Amino acid sequence: MPAMPAPARRNQFLPFSPPLLGEEEIREVVDTLRSDWITTGPKTKRFEADFAEHLGAPSALALSSCTAGLHTALATLGVGPGDEVITTPLTFTASVNVIEHVGARPVLVDVEPDTLNLSPAAVEAAVSWNTSAILPVHYAGHPVDLDPIADIARRFDLALVEDAAHALPARYKGRLIGSGDNPVSFSFYATKNLTTAEGGMLTGGAAFLERARVLSLHGMSRDAWKRYDKGGSWRYEVLAPGFKYNMTDIQASLGLCQLRKLPAFQARRREVVRLYEAGFGHEPALELPVERPDVEHAWHLYVLRLRPEALRIGRDQFIDELTARNIGTSVHFIPIHLHPYYRDKYRYVPERFPVALRNYERMVSLPLHPRLSDQDVADVIEAVLDVVHAYRR
Repeated sequence: MPAMPAPARRNQFLPFSPPLLGEEEIREVVDTLRSDWITTGPKTKRFEADFAEHLGAPSALALSSCTAGLHTALATLGVGPGDEVITTPLTFTASVNVIEHVGARPVLVDVEPDTLNLSPAAVEAAVSWNTSAILPVHYAGHPVDLDPIADIARRFDLALVEDAAHALPARYKGRLIGSGDNPVSFSFYATKNLTTAEGGMLTGGAAFLERARVLSLHGMSRDAWKRYDKGGSWRYEVLAPGFKYNMTDIQASLGLCQLRKLPAFQARRREVVRLYEAGFGHEPALELPVERPDVEHAWHLYVLRLRPEALRIGRDQFIDELTARNIGTSVHFIPIHLHPYYRDKYRYVPERFPVALRNYERMVSLPLHPRLSDQDVADVIEAVLDVVHAYRR
C-alpha cells in the first residue's frame, strides 16, 4: 500500500536510545587516564563493591559484557556437552549463543502473552533428564515470574541463571533483580539504563563469583593488579582454560558515575512511560506494555504492539512512517528460531512458538531514555497517532 504524504513534524531526527553522559563521567575518565592504572584495577573493584551494595547482592564481578557474564556463569556451573538449557525465543541472540558456546543445547519454550517473558508452565513441560539449567530473560525490564521458575529449578535440581540485560533496577515482589545467590548478568551497553559504553556485571554468591573470577581472566590465580601493584607477586598459576572478559578502570569510571545517577535516570524513564500511557491509553489500535502489580518494571524498553485488525498497514510500514516523521524506533527482537543458524540446526518452523511469533510481527519499540524532553515525548505521541489515524481500517 503506498504511503500517504506525511512531512516530518520535527526538524531533527529523534534517536532511539542515546546515552546520557555528563561532566562527572568525563572527569572520572580523565582521572583514570592520568593515573597509573587504566585496565582492571582499583576503580573496577570499587564499582563492583558499589554495584553489589546498590542491589543488596552478595557479591559482584565486573566484566566486558552481559554476554561474558552469561558465558562465564554457565562455564563456572559446568554446563557443557550433553546438557540442555531452557530459555526464551524472544531475546537477543547473545542469550542463546552462550549456551552453544559451552557446547550445550538451547531448548526454546514460548512466552507469556502479556509480559512476553518465559512461561513457567512451558518451562516445566520442557524439563528432561538432560536439562541442567534455566536461563530466563527479563524482557524489556519487566521481571520474569521468578518464584514458579525458581521452584521448578529446586524440584529438578537445575541451575538458574538470569539474563538481566534489561532489568536494572527492576524488582520482583519487592526484591531487586540480582540480589540473590544465583548468577544474574547485567548489561552496561551504550543503550542500557546504566552504561559503561561496553561492559557488564555478574552478581551471585561470593564463593561462586570467586570461581567465576578465575575463569573470566584466562583462568589465572592472580589478576594483573594483584601482580603488578606494590607488594604484588609476579607468580601466578593457570587453574583452567579461561576467557578474556575483564572490565577496565576506564569503563568502571563511567559506571561509578552512572550508578549514582541511576535513581534520577529511572525517575525520568517512569515519567516518560506515564506520558506515553496518557497519550496512547485510549487508542484501540495500540496495545500498551504491561506492568504486573507485584513487580517494578525497569522500563529499559517501551514496546508498543499494533493491533493488525485495526490498521491497513503492517509493522514494517508503520516504522517507515515514523522514520519519515523523524522518530527513531527499533524492534525487540527477531525471535531466535527465525535466524538461519538456529532455524536450520534445530529445524524450527516459524509457528513453533506462536506467542513469540505473533507478538514479534506487531511490535515497535519507541524512544525511552532520560534525555527525552517533554516536547520529544509529545512529538513521538503525535507521530504515532498520526500514523494510526492515517491508516486506520
